Amino acid sequence: MGGYRAFFPTPLPPVPPIRMNQLLIRLHSEAERCLAGLDSATDLLPEPDRFVYSYVRREAVLSSQIEGTQSSLDDLVRREAGITDPSRPGDVQEVSNYVRALNNTMSTLPTLPVSTRLLRAMHQDLMRGVRGGDRTPGEFRRHQVHIGPVGVSVADAVFVPPPPDEVEEAMAALERYLNHASADVQDEGDLPLIRIGLAHAQFETIHPFADGNGRCGRLLISLLLAETGLLRRPVLYLSAFFRQHRAEYYERLQATRDTGDLEGWLAFFLRGVAVVAADARDRARRIVALREEHRTLIIEHLPNSASNGFRLLDRLFRVPYFNVSAVAEDLGVNFSTANTLIDTLERIGIVREGTGRARNRVFIYQPYIDIFSGDGA
Repeated sequence: MGGYRAFFPTPLPPVPPIRMNQLLIRLHSEAERCLAGLDSATDLLPEPDRFVYSYVRREAVLSSQIEGTQSSLDDLVRREAGITDPSRPGDVQEVSNYVRALNNTMSTLPTLPVSTRLLRAMHQDLMRGVRGGDRTPGEFRRHQVHIGPVGVSVADAVFVPPPPDEVEEAMAALERYLNHASADVQDEGDLPLIRIGLAHAQFETIHPFADGNGRCGRLLISLLLAETGLLRRPVLYLSAFFRQHRAEYYERLQATRDTGDLEGWLAFFLRGVAVVAADARDRARRIVALREEHRTLIIEHLPNSASNGFRLLDRLFRVPYFNVSAVAEDLGVNFSTANTLIDTLERIGIVREGTGRARNRVFIYQPYIDIFSGDGA
């Protein structure tokens, strides 16, 4: 199989080391400041961990949209609520897979560090039953792949990753780099955020799977942010930034291969961390404001059952879709009481019915969903 050249990435850390010039130092400081601000903002949330739900689902939608899916956050919420609509996109399964892959992998992190084993399991979750699912999910690719416009030959491709027989060792080298103890770090270019940026670029260059590499590579960033302790909760995801700056994202990655411009890529990556962290912080603040606004409405319109109204409101931040039976069970009240409570919340604009049916109704906490809609980065 001739007529083309494949790229063999040099193992990390880079030699010579990253030059932390004034731009990178400034961007790194700004990214760390924004991450700290995000951590502080999520501390203000009541029971902060329950709010991870919507951050994860927003990321799943945006990352999947980069790969061409049409499903929105509302489509995902409707599917999880059991609301079917033939007129809506049919690719929501890919988004659901992303949620499952991220949740499963995050839950495994305390006992299994980021590794090829973990990434393979994540890829299997990601690709099960969707486009590319017939291309050995969870296994490294066995055939040469190339990147470029649809229909372009390997000889004319924009980028040709390493041959399949080199993938195993390239990924083993990346795992060794990721497991490199921070105590051994000697140079300023081996800071945690720098390492994460380099690891993402290296993963995308190796392109270890036959399909799904983009989604896996973006998930890798989230896993490493959690593993290194840069964020206490998994609420920062870069898909929104990469989606809005897609052309530059691919150009910066390609420049690391064509000219070795790692510094240019890292500057782009650090800007993304700062922008997305600031955006996630603002969404956390909007959640706090929304909760206070709706608690006030409940006091005003449900003076005799405000306690149940508050309990239902807190439930909506964890699961923003529900039916009357689920509310009755959760609150420990009868069906009629739950139905009256929900009808009042619908009348004052806190929730809306999502099926249009008179029976088997499902309600959605739309104002909360709206906070997570749109790119915002």
